[in-house]
Amino acid sequence: MDEVIIDVRLNEYASRDRNPHVPFGPDEIAAAAAACRDEGAGIAHFHARDPASGAASTDPGLYCEIARALRGATDLVLLPTLGAGVATDVEVRLAHVAAMGRDPETRADLAPLDLVTTNLTVYDARERRFVSDDRIYANPVRTLRALSEGVRKAGAHPVPVVWNVGSLRLIEPLLEAGVLREPLYVELTLTAGGILDGHPPTPRGLEALLDFLPPGLDLEWAVLCVGGNLLDLADRVLESGGHFALGLGDYPYPELGMPSNAELVRQVVERARAHGREPAGPGATRRRLGLG
Repeated sequence: MDEVIIDVRLNEYASRDRNPHVPFGPDEIAAAAAACRDEGAGIAHFHARDPASGAASTDPGLYCEIARALRGATDLVLLPTLGAGVATDVEVRLAHVAAMGRDPETRADLAPLDLVTTNLTVYDARERRFVSDDRIYANPVRTLRALSEGVRKAGAHPVPVVWNVGSLRLIEPLLEAGVLREPLYVELTLTAGGILDGHPPTPRGLEALLDFLPPGLDLEWAVLCVGGNLLDLADRVLESGGHFALGLGDYPYPELGMPSNAELVRQVVERARAHGREPAGPGATRRRLGLG
């Protein structure tokens, strides 16, 4: 039976204004992740947040504290951020992953490489104005090389994160250059809610990415949706053999009331089982991604 990997995106930079279940501090993140693991998740993606205010943090010590709490609560594959939109300096973006890698109890398993340089643009269509119009997320190939090298030195595996067809066209050259290595876990990014930099979360938006997935490679692909409801595309993802990266960090899911991250994982598992697929869980996820 084909298993489905569920990568729960626990908090990102989301506020609690629209959903109070977004976890901030290490204990909250660990408890939310453990509940997701019980429902069938295999990967925990997290950002460091100030436990009181929820402000984004790049503090390596806080990342290590979160990782230690996660390791104490669950066996999930750990996938911390590399500072999208918060840090621009390569050394700063890598500092927490390097610190985590100094101790087996805190070491990351995976770390994301965004294969794109883009505007981090948000547009409010109702008010006809740009909420942000001056933020650039810079990931030239030289930066991707440095990030990949730093991630590997820390004992983790780079995860190519795709934002558009151009990102997909980079994968094979980066493999040939040694920046990436098989097997690959590839995340396909869709965007909604005024975030203009990715493909829209529609069947055509997803198909445009799937059409350009490099053939003949040892890879698993998952879909995420920043600013929108990924569950609307669940059947298409499952029918195509894909996996899921979703959570309250990307979208509060008001359609479901005020769900927790674990409730979102449960929704995915229910839909997967309707397609004859079971959740992979941490052990099967590690095997499928070549993590040992």
